[in-house]
Amino acid sequence: QVQLVESGGDLVQPGGSLRLSCAASGNRFPIFSMGWYRQAPGKERELVANSANNYRPNYADSVKGRFTISRDNANNTVFLQMNNLKPEDTAVYYCNALLDEGRRLSNYWGQGTQVTVSS
Repeated sequence: QVQLVESGGDLVQPGGSLRLSCAASGNRFPIFSMGWYRQAPGKERELVANSANNYRPNYADSVKGRFTISRDNANNTVFLQMNNLKPEDTAVYYCNALLDEGRRLSNYWGQGTQVTVSS
């Protein structure tokens, strides 16, 4: 069973920084992509950033220039460096992984980590 374990969520003041981490384990198939989504209260889950093999990272317009996604493929880990955080970045952040099972891509989610930006 694939597990995604996130860490790094916290309470931070506006303008501050946080670094989220997500480690995947238990996967029998290679990872095609890893990324981050977020869900604020009363809103739908939305893509924050995604990194797929052999593709450039993809970012939501609202985080471009402030957030950076990176991967450690040897350790099946993805990071999200978040700088210049704003109150509107407050949300539960979910790690996502797509595994290449040959005939299909299978989708997995972490439990989520809370990021709160407030003074």
